Amino acid sequence: MRAMARGLRYERLATERANRASARLDRLDARRIAALMNREDARAVRAVGRVAREIASAVDLIVAALGAGGRLIFVGAGTSGRLGVLEAAECPPTFGTPPSRVQAIMAGGRASVFRSREGAEDDTRAGARAVRAGVRGGDVVVGVSASGVTPFVQGALAAARRAGAKTVLVSCNPARALLGRPSGAGGPAKASRRQTRKTANVIIAPAPGPEVLAGSTRLKAGTATKLILNTLTTASMARLGKVYGNRMVDVQPRSRKLRERAARLVAEIGAVPPARARRLLAAAGGRVPVAIVMARRDLPADAAARALRVAGSLRPVIERGGGEARFARR
Repeated sequence: MRAMARGLRYERLATERANRASARLDRLDARRIAALMNREDARAVRAVGRVAREIASAVDLIVAALGAGGRLIFVGAGTSGRLGVLEAAECPPTFGTPPSRVQAIMAGGRASVFRSREGAEDDTRAGARAVRAGVRGGDVVVGVSASGVTPFVQGALAAARRAGAKTVLVSCNPARALLGRPSGAGGPAKASRRQTRKTANVIIAPAPGPEVLAGSTRLKAGTATKLILNTLTTASMARLGKVYGNRMVDVQPRSRKLRERAARLVAEIGAVPPARARRLLAAAGGRVPVAIVMARRDLPADAAARALRVAGSLRPVIERGGGEARFARR
């Protein structure tokens, strides 16, 4: 089924329009192009700031789902899909989550992550099939579509809703995302709440404006999308206790840099000398939160791990009795 987008006036989509500011792009020198792109990128950042309320609503959905054992699944095509893949891939090393907890579905499959298959985005049924194969009630599916009209994403979101999952749409074309039709088609929108809910439970639709290179949504739309996805995962994991303060305590120390970072975390939050921090980290099997509890509560590894399981996160274990943790001075 590739007819979902028939009748759309693509030239009226915000993501397809030409940007007046870059009309002479091919006549500018490198420095002026860099300055122009920097100014336009700043617009993307400001646009994301204006949809903070919607981002927070999506975070609430994600926290509730993950806290109850559900999963977070990004779905997209092209650049949007690759940004979802990147976000999912970064969660295990950053927050210690199992790979199954945050996933990504890419139009065209895994090969499309590395080599573009533009036609894959037009297959509504493929999006629905991909979601039906693994999504269940209790999950949150985040559809990522710069234009808001990608059939693969629309099919995926529809299937996710039928499965009982909560849905979020991230789009850089507010008129299309919010109103169910492309910008300029039929005048100002008068969409009902019911029409909006047909698209997703939460719609995050910043308006970064036309691209410096018309239609190239890997630029400002990609930047805005990356900022939003970063916020969705980071805010959700922070709310779930996967960080302590602003420290990445569930980091997986699988490289030299990360082993050094893990040892510093144990020394600073555990308030112990660096040498002892390394010994505790080894005794904890590389589990930073366990090593920190061992340091702060003077517990063996198994008791520290048990205390963490009961409490659910690091802060209540090491701050029992109140007061903020004092990082060791080095």
